[in-house]
Amino acid sequence: MVLTASMSVAGNSLQQMERFLTDLQTLQASFEQSVLDPQQQQAARSQGLFSMQRPDHFRWDYSEPDNQQIIADGQQIWLLDMELEQVSVQTQETALSGTPAQFLIGGDPVEKHFEVIDIGESQGFAWVELIPRDKESQFVRVLLAFSDNLLHRMEMTDAFGQITRFQFYDIKQNPTFESGFFVFKRPDSFDLYQH
Repeated sequence: MVLTASMSVAGNSLQQMERFLTDLQTLQASFEQSVLDPQQQQAARSQGLFSMQRPDHFRWDYSEPDNQQIIADGQQIWLLDMELEQVSVQTQETALSGTPAQFLIGGDPVEKHFEVIDIGESQGFAWVELIPRDKESQFVRVLLAFSDNLLHRMEMTDAFGQITRFQFYDIKQNPTFESGFFVFKRPDSFDLYQH
């Protein structure tokens, strides 16, 4: 993806990101996720529903091609794989270091965990690049695309050159969630693996 900065929109991307984060308490959006190998060939595609609540809670409900669920409950991250009938869990602090989730659900300023670069407008979106400050991060760069002060796209590149892209649509900002929505309930028969 080639992104070029335009002097006429300098600062617009950062302003949109700041407005998005300032107004953000909860969020829900449908998503499409694509994984590209280092040669830019699509290796996998999935879709589902993303929900989050500040601080420190999110939930990914994958519906295609497999039913999976990832829940951050404020302390731990749970991954439920329906097909394998197993659950894995790890601490949230370890799992989220240097990831976009850190800036979405955390309360810290973005600059604490990322170098933030305004890279201007392209494809009708205002783009921001995040470079993780944590050298142990699994990602080397994150691109965020904003329009109307909402996050519409996210692209993460890992140390091996693999790219994971998310496109968000049907975005609802600050919806209300039922009590317990971000609490994980493990099916009794599923195996549990702790990292």
